[in-house]
Parts: sequence; C-alpha cells; structure tokens
Amino acid sequence: MSSVGPSSSLPRIGLGCVTFGREIDDAASFALLDHAFTRGVTHFDTAAAYGGGASETILGKWLASRKPEGITIATKMLPPYDRIDITDSLRRLGVEQIDLLYLHQWHESVPQGIPALQSLLHSSRIKSLGASNVTLEQLRALGPRFRVIQNNHNLAVRDVTEALRDYCASNNIAIVTYSPLGAGFLTGKHQNGVQAGSRFEIIPGHQQVYFHDTAYQRLARLEAVAKRTGHSQAHLALTWALHQPGIDTVLVGGRTPAHLDQAFAALEFDDPALLAELTLDAFS
Repeated sequence: MSSVGPSSSLPRIGLGCVTFGREIDDAASFALLDHAFTRGVTHFDTAAAYGGGASETILGKWLASRKPEGITIATKMLPPYDRIDITDSLRRLGVEQIDLLYLHQWHESVPQGIPALQSLLHSSRIKSLGASNVTLEQLRALGPRFRVIQNNHNLAVRDVTEALRDYCASNNIAIVTYSPLGAGFLTGKHQNGVQAGSRFEIIPGHQQVYFHDTAYQRLARLEAVAKRTGHSQAHLALTWALHQPGIDTVLVGGRTPAHLDQAFAALEFDDPALLAELTLDAFS
C-alpha cells in the first residue's frame, strides 16, 4: 500500500465505503469496489463506526480476495481518545498497517491520545494521521503530526472555510471532502419528506445537518440552474464538489457502480461560469 499525505498526490476521486454492510451487502459492495479499482480509484475510505465495523470487514474481505496493489486505505476511530486501540480495525481490514488513521471527530480527550498515536506512527502500525470534522482552531491544536483533514463539503453544507483551506495550503495538509451529494439531499428527492431506506432514515442525525434554511436556499438555486441548463442536479452538485479549489480528494460513495460513474462524468465536465453561479456564497 502507499503513503498518504500531500506529497503522495492523493487522487481526485476516492471511494467512500460508508454504505457497506449498512445500505448494501457484501456482493454489492464487492461490485462497487471492483468497478472503482477498474476505473483507477486507489484511495478507499472507511471507519470503525460504519455499520458497526461491517464496512471495515467487507473491505478487508475484498482486500484479501483481490490483493490490489498501489492503493491506500483510510479508516477512522471514534472518541474518547485517552485509550487508543486500533486492534479491531486492523483485524477487520486484515492488514498489519493502516495507511491513514483519522480521528473521526474532535473530542476533549485528543491531547491525552497524542502520545499513543505517535507511538503507533513510530511502530509503523499506521503511516499517516488525519482528523475528520474539525474546525481551523481544532486543527491548529492537533499539531504537525496530522497531515490530512476530512470534512463535509458540498453545495448545501460547507465545512471547508476559506481560512481553513489557506491554513492547509500553507502547512502542507491535504484536504479530503465527503458527501458531494449531501447524502442525497442535493438530488431533491427529500423535498416531500424523507425517503424510505435512505441515509436520512437510517441515520436520522443527518437531517439536522441538512434540513435548515441555508441548505434549502442553496438547493433551490441548484434546482433553478438544473432546470435552466438541462443538467441533472446530481451532475451539477458533483461537478461543483469535484472542481473546488484547494481540495485534494473528494470521496464518492454509493450503492451501485453507476453512482461512481456519474462522479467521473462530473470530473470531466467543467463550466466555470456555471460553477461561479452555483458558488455565490462558497466558503461562507
């Protein structure tokens, strides 16, 4: 597997494995993983919390079956961080070393966990450290060992501020973003209520992230531009996320290979004027 960080040139599209074992079964997950690898995806992102460990387990089965080369595996651990133990993640993934380990979210116990994380780096059980869902102030407090951040960033909810982007650029910290479609919010399918079987039903906490005035105003603008141009809302939302400045990798998840294909189509599409119209309040 490969090293992770700004110097390693993270790919523009990575595969987010959040649906594995929660929204799709082993067979569907394998189909998506195989298709991603065939299309040149080399960065695979999971977490101990996804499906209660099911995502890591499925990804581990795929790694053992396919033995892909030249890839990076990222996973995340939940707080508290005063007791750092990645044994279960290593076992589920079937690896001896994790390329990129994220702290899944900020917690007051971060300072107590830093020595243990440094020990894991020195012992080569992890190659790189990252932090997910962090603010600029929290990133500054983490220290120089953290080389990657991963935040939610899409047309509806923007957790990569201009100040955060500038700080990362100045300190050689890679930025990874997730949920380019806002967990389906930006497709407009939840306008008349939460769709059965969707992530908003499976994880109700997503509703408070997106169901508010600012997100709805941005969705309305997206709908208007899509109607005028004839492009789908999903295509425009993906295009916006994949062409944001200062972003190294956008994680794309899904349930079928077609969901990944639409991201590659969006990556090839670039209309600066259209993106400028959609980005009226970017980084606000």
